[in-house]
Amino acid sequence: MKRTLLALSLAVAFGAVPTAFAQTSPTPDTSNVAPSGATDGNDAGTTSATRNQPAGKVKQLGAVDVTAALDQARNSLSPDTGSSQYVIDQKAIQQLPLGDSTPLNQVILQAPGVVQDSYGGVHVRGDHANLQYRINGVIIPESISGFGQTLDARTIQSVKLLDGALPAQYGLRTAAVVDIDTKSGHDLGNGGSVGITGGSFGTLNPNASLWGSNDRWSWFLTANYLENDVGIENPTASRTPIHDHTNQVKGFGDISYLIDDNTRLSFMFGATNNRFEIPNNPSQTPQFGYLDTVDFNSADLNERQQEQTRFGVLSLQGKWGKTDYQVSLGQRYTHVGFDPDEIGDLMFNGVASTINRTNRADTLQADFATPLGESHTLRYGIYGEFERGNTTNNSLTFPANPDGSQASTTPIAIYDATNLLARTWSAYLQDEWSIGDKWTVNYGVRGDRYELFRTESQLSPRFGVVYQATDSTTIHAGYSRYFTPPATEVIDDSNIARFNGTTNQLPSGGNNLPLAERSNYYDLGIQQQFGSTFTVGLDAYYRQVSRLQDEGQFGAALIYSNFNYDFGRIRGLELTANYDNGPVTAYFNASYNRAMGKRVITGQYNFSPDDLAYIYDNYIHLDHDQKLTSSGGITYSFSKTTRIGADYLFGSGLRKDGLVPNGESLPYYFQLNLNVGHDFTLGSLGLVKTQLALINALDRTYELRDGTGVGVGAPQFGPRRGVYLSLQKDFSF
Repeated sequence: MKRTLLALSLAVAFGAVPTAFAQTSPTPDTSNVAPSGATDGNDAGTTSATRNQPAGKVKQLGAVDVTAALDQARNSLSPDTGSSQYVIDQKAIQQLPLGDSTPLNQVILQAPGVVQDSYGGVHVRGDHANLQYRINGVIIPESISGFGQTLDARTIQSVKLLDGALPAQYGLRTAAVVDIDTKSGHDLGNGGSVGITGGSFGTLNPNASLWGSNDRWSWFLTANYLENDVGIENPTASRTPIHDHTNQVKGFGDISYLIDDNTRLSFMFGATNNRFEIPNNPSQTPQFGYLDTVDFNSADLNERQQEQTRFGVLSLQGKWGKTDYQVSLGQRYTHVGFDPDEIGDLMFNGVASTINRTNRADTLQADFATPLGESHTLRYGIYGEFERGNTTNNSLTFPANPDGSQASTTPIAIYDATNLLARTWSAYLQDEWSIGDKWTVNYGVRGDRYELFRTESQLSPRFGVVYQATDSTTIHAGYSRYFTPPATEVIDDSNIARFNGTTNQLPSGGNNLPLAERSNYYDLGIQQQFGSTFTVGLDAYYRQVSRLQDEGQFGAALIYSNFNYDFGRIRGLELTANYDNGPVTAYFNASYNRAMGKRVITGQYNFSPDDLAYIYDNYIHLDHDQKLTSSGGITYSFSKTTRIGADYLFGSGLRKDGLVPNGESLPYYFQLNLNVGHDFTLGSLGLVKTQLALINALDRTYELRDGTGVGVGAPQFGPRRGVYLSLQKDFSF
């Protein structure tokens, strides 16, 4: 299993093993994933396929060789020095219980320091959301917060999770970078795949992919449909959630053309359309009367949410002299719509809002890498993002008395709308300096400027150093100054004032426009290899934060809103181990984390005066803080066609309210998953891959959220035991 932790971010430019295989093999292995920026130390930023070759010979390279060389050149644009890195390749994904049907968030949960939350959310090293997604080196701006999965694991050749003290190239969203390399038609040949996964809770997930190449053209296309009856976490512990059906459609494509042996033009695109029923919690008591009605069965509520995302990116990538470059133009559109149960929501919440949020982002990204002599690689680039957002709320609510009690059972209509225009500009410059055979230093600076209702900016120095103490021992340390703009879905004073004197009047006033977060990040770690089969890593981090950003669900719609704490402090420790020897592959991750915030300075309207007063003088745990987290797995291959596997997730529990906000944690949880896979040869049909998965094999009932805590909505429970069978048939032509 090619899962690799770079607990200390190896510097491949000074002779280390390529990053994707540093844990699993003393020599490069390109069977699953291209090395990340591998060089021989003489021409940093060039690739082994083209280095030291006369121009005439380069012209004789075939399309596959040219593509591989360009892939390595693209990877050389992104340094690893000073950050922590965990790599999960296609083989490792297929060994997960659900294989390629595994949602992307569940794939990421196999990495250290990643905590699962409700609605498919994940938290990395005590941060809320704040993930940056890159596909083939191109930033895809985040979608409006929700719970649908936009990207599909079937597109992935390998995925890297980078966190810690990131180099200057990475900014804006800095909790972690999810860096995806997609499959390529040039690598796969001409063919495709069709398959289906089905099982418990009405799950049906057919998929189809097509890939291939013709001379200098190549393409990879994939699409799948998913429906089941557990679209969102069940708010009760029962096996059968009420009103929880989902229909989801995803598609992705990557088409490229080799202009010449040094230049490639590619167009990458994707689309998602996800529909969800909001699950119901039965036996709830209405809080308000509606006309002459005083009773409503909460099991009959009919709330729904739809999420759409689509993106397209045109990229020109290649080599100009000694300089590798990639320039990309892209656009991402996202929409979230919430449809309430008007009567039911009015009776339970005092408000029923039809909510629509849209956001369109146009992007420009340019990255360059130029070798300077034998020991330096200069990397530099720019990024621009222009966002247009629109938020509309059509609400029904009741008039209220001065004490907040319901004054009338006849609802009134309130409409509010907000148009947003946000601009982001970023530039970076950094140098990777190889000092002999032992030391690599990456130092640089990044500038970010963000404009929404106010203009904020920051110059951010970055510094990382890697020391190759021995052939098997690597130590790294890093410092990064971070600047994180808020998400563009904000609420202004006019939105809030419209509900004064109603049952939806907010508990507090305050500063309603979120601020950019600023932080100092420190990271230190060590990695030790024992032979070629076993690797252990230990990493410690500390983040000192000003204007700490957080998000919460405040209301019935499953959409998050931003707010800031004045101060934050986050610290943690991660232990990882990887083993790969013959038929056995195994991994283990364990992490400790503490994430605290003090003094709410924006978004106070969501808090009670008592909570605000306490948080003003005291640090509290962030609602997504989980003290202990662990994941692990083992796979045994009896042969090339038969294997068994198991993996698990453990957590000490997210936060809930106690005597103080977020003052207690939920009980610990443990989820064990089992799987068995076998490839059958079925006459004229040929080879058919099958995999049987048992999710939550022990059927342990555990609660991710109990409905209390800062910005926490309804309760949510983890999955109950489920059985799923996957069938997949590859073909070629």
